[in-house]
Amino acid sequence: MLRVEVSKQLGNFSIDVAFASEGRVTGLFGASGAGKTSLVGMIAGLQKPDRGMISVDGDTLDDTAHNLHVAVHRRRIGYVFQDARLFPHLDVRRNLDYGRRMNRLTPDPAQETRLNEMLNIGHLLDRRPGQLSGGERQRVALGRALLARPRLLLLDEPLGSLDGSRKAEILPYLMRLRDEAGVPMVYVSHDPDELRQLASQIVMLKRGRVAAFGGIDILPA
Repeated sequence: MLRVEVSKQLGNFSIDVAFASEGRVTGLFGASGAGKTSLVGMIAGLQKPDRGMISVDGDTLDDTAHNLHVAVHRRRIGYVFQDARLFPHLDVRRNLDYGRRMNRLTPDPAQETRLNEMLNIGHLLDRRPGQLSGGERQRVALGRALLARPRLLLLDEPLGSLDGSRKAEILPYLMRLRDEAGVPMVYVSHDPDELRQLASQIVMLKRGRVAAFGGIDILPA
């Protein structure tokens, strides 16, 4: 379960959000400026809440009442950004291995092979990011995050920079990850159609507040 009860002031904008989700994919839905990325940043540990707490499966990551803030690298949370953020000087193989090495995890060739097949990236291992399409870069970014063996995966508008054909290319891989990878996800999007295909529970944000919480039926038509 992901439990979030946080408040934070960001200039003239404030976030005051509380929800608990047991869904395999929790969708954060809202217009630009609703607070989605700031909220995900707090879950990842990139920002500290002013007040409140965050926990994953009963493990507390933030608790301002007890001055607790677990560092980013100790949270075991994967983060996939809209722009993939691969290292341009490293080939795909070394990009994929980065998260494992940074977390000092032992190599797991079986998992690597499984993810290469699941994401269809095995044939890309010797290429540099500059030689990849946008969809290929996002698949590599997903693989890199999963090879760090996270307990939660955050996806912040992962299709936002892709055109319609690239989105259609990536969605089946995301659905396969949902069904086969066994890692719960928080999926950020302003596109209700994406969330209908991927999410099981929806947190609808508006001006930094939870406007609605429930199943995909709360999404606008």
